[in-house]
Amino acid sequence: MNREEAWNLLRQYNKESFHLRHALTVEGIMRYFAKELGYADQEEYWGIVGLLHDLDFELYPEEHCVKSQELMREHGVDESIIRSTASHGWGLTAANIEPEHQMEKVLFAIDELSGLIGAAALMRPSKSVQDMELSSLKKKFKDKHFAAKCSRDIIKKGFDMLELDGSIVMQCCIDGMQAHKEELGF
Repeated sequence: MNREEAWNLLRQYNKESFHLRHALTVEGIMRYFAKELGYADQEEYWGIVGLLHDLDFELYPEEHCVKSQELMREHGVDESIIRSTASHGWGLTAANIEPEHQMEKVLFAIDELSGLIGAAALMRPSKSVQDMELSSLKKKFKDKHFAAKCSRDIIKKGFDMLELDGSIVMQCCIDGMQAHKEELGF
């Protein structure tokens, strides 16, 4: 599956701009991490996993990470993509597929974190991630009332999974979003 095919599949099941923007955000961050962690040759693959990770969420939120597997199989998506996308719901959904590969661990770690960063960006006077600094994000992360639906426990679990300091992961997410500003629009 190439990126255009992944985008077309995503658009079949997602129409809301919020969900499309989230998919693009996670795709961009995944591509950034692929390069940073020495997987530049797999950048498109990492991006496709990021793009499709919430394929089912808009239409089937109660079956999240389970329905997506069914939909992807119907469209002939490779099993490795199916498994990887479903792994971001480990411990949270009925799919319960534990992230094993580095790419799956990155996806688990950044999914919630990208939502927190997006919310923090929209609160800035610029309404953008382009001028966001790590110190500002860390303050928002510590404020449990800010973007309360973004689970800090899940984010921390992702940091532990990656065996990276949270500051490093946060900065890479900011950098990844900044690197894909044209696609994200903020």
